[in-house]
Amino acid sequence: MPDINTLYQQAVELLQKLIATQSFSRQEEGTANIIENFLKEKGITPNRKLNNIWARNKHFDAAKPTILLNSHHDTVKPNSGYTRDPLDAKIEDGKLYGLGSNDAGGCLVSLIAVFLYFYERADLKYNFCLAATAEEEISGLNGIELVFPDLGKIDFGIIGEPTLMQLAVAERGLMVLDCVAHGKAGHAAREEGENAIYNAMKDIEWFRGFKFPKESEAFGPIKMSVTVINAGSQHNVVPASCSFVVDVRVTDAYRNEEVLDIIREHVKCDVKARSTRLKPSSIDKGHPIVKAGLSLGRTTYGSPTTSDQSLLDIETIKIGPGDSARSHMADEFVYLEEIREGIELYVAMLEKIV
Repeated sequence: MPDINTLYQQAVELLQKLIATQSFSRQEEGTANIIENFLKEKGITPNRKLNNIWARNKHFDAAKPTILLNSHHDTVKPNSGYTRDPLDAKIEDGKLYGLGSNDAGGCLVSLIAVFLYFYERADLKYNFCLAATAEEEISGLNGIELVFPDLGKIDFGIIGEPTLMQLAVAERGLMVLDCVAHGKAGHAAREEGENAIYNAMKDIEWFRGFKFPKESEAFGPIKMSVTVINAGSQHNVVPASCSFVVDVRVTDAYRNEEVLDIIREHVKCDVKARSTRLKPSSIDKGHPIVKAGLSLGRTTYGSPTTSDQSLLDIETIKIGPGDSARSHMADEFVYLEEIREGIELYVAMLEKIV
């Protein structure tokens, strides 16, 4: 069985190589090559589709349940506040700096280390499937959603995102709605027409005040916010239409489609969802992986940020080294000790159930 210290050193070296290779969303070929070659060097035969890499444990048995270990290797573009070269993976004062170090490089290399830790084991109750995926930062179509059908049956997943190694047992979903209220054009001076702005105001007031009957234990009520509005062309014409945008943060109490149906039942305007792909997610607190984490002193919480969890229809838990507050910030970094702790805690949790 591989030594944790050796796996930790390999994880840090791998992360330095990933940081030094530009991997903006949709431009991850370089980091995909690095991950693919790293696994090959370990005697593992990985699969690849576009910039997504996945592999199964050596003694994979289709009769056993399978655990997905997933994180992403794409990054956002560096913001203007950087004072360091974002691709310079320097280590200073126990910190590894660089773009993607915290989100989600530390998580990814920790999960790769965990996969290697269990890879040779023949006595496991579960299989492992490692997936290093692309386009997470833009919820793109060519990331986890593209390759998930190729992974085979997955029973539950660990999604690597920076959570300070606490257990995110639920995640909000997101829908953006384009709404159009209709009226009838007319001359403002002659009281003609039907003002679409006034019609829109009635529906906007409903969005502001409506409370969905079910509330999430983790998040409370669904939150709906009107964020953009547009109508009219000139001061003396009653507008025939008024468009507005609604940001809807869906909780695990509802499916996105259910929320959309309820909204359409209550408003008169036309409502079109840009997408229903970013689903809310949750995992039962009685699930073995959650209980394993709790037994190791971890705490549970509901995550306000979205991840690849939102694109999966399986039970998942989001947990990883690093701090979400550091994601996308200038001079991004991850503590080396966080990576070591991440590997150790992932292994300890999984040892309790596999």
